[in-house]
Amino acid sequence: MNVRIEKDFPVPASADVAWLLLQDIQSVASCMPGASITERVDASHYKGLVAVKFGPASMSFRGEVEVKSIDPASHTLRLIGKGIDGTGGSGASMDLTARVEAVNGTSCKLVGNSEVSVSGRAAAFGGRMMNSVSDQVLNQFAANFAARAQSLQSPTTPAVADGANPVVAQRMESSPAPAQLNALALAWSIVKDWLRALFSAKKA
Repeated sequence: MNVRIEKDFPVPASADVAWLLLQDIQSVASCMPGASITERVDASHYKGLVAVKFGPASMSFRGEVEVKSIDPASHTLRLIGKGIDGTGGSGASMDLTARVEAVNGTSCKLVGNSEVSVSGRAAAFGGRMMNSVSDQVLNQFAANFAARAQSLQSPTTPAVADGANPVVAQRMESSPAPAQLNALALAWSIVKDWLRALFSAKKA
């Protein structure tokens, strides 16, 4: 099953700051609910983990991320990711292109274009459910990314040595373990969206 997702989100920071953050794969991964980078293989390849919680049960997906291209001129990054769950019952792959577009000197927007393919038990959700879940996850990611970028924009950001990357410096100072992605919370959000749409249709 393939799902195509196109989104853009406002970021309360300059395009230069957001672009600096977007290039730091570990910091970007920490913005995704339940995700973390477990190993940096080289400058373009990483290994990672996504933890998903279904009530009392948990599931872990291990995978690889490859940085296919980085274009500083257009502030564009392309990533390829793939992984399987611990039992091998589900698999997923993603081709993501993310771009930072300036709005003014202190704000910008993050534009994402991705194609996600899932197989096995994960595909049983169906196309409509996959889109809803993806929307919820991306909204959480965008909120975390915006907050991180805003903190880097702030004048209270800790000073670092000349030539150092302030994104990396901030990550080294504090890198809390990512919380698991709560599938039940996502499901409830999806149900609320469905009910809202249903009642809106009845009133029309």
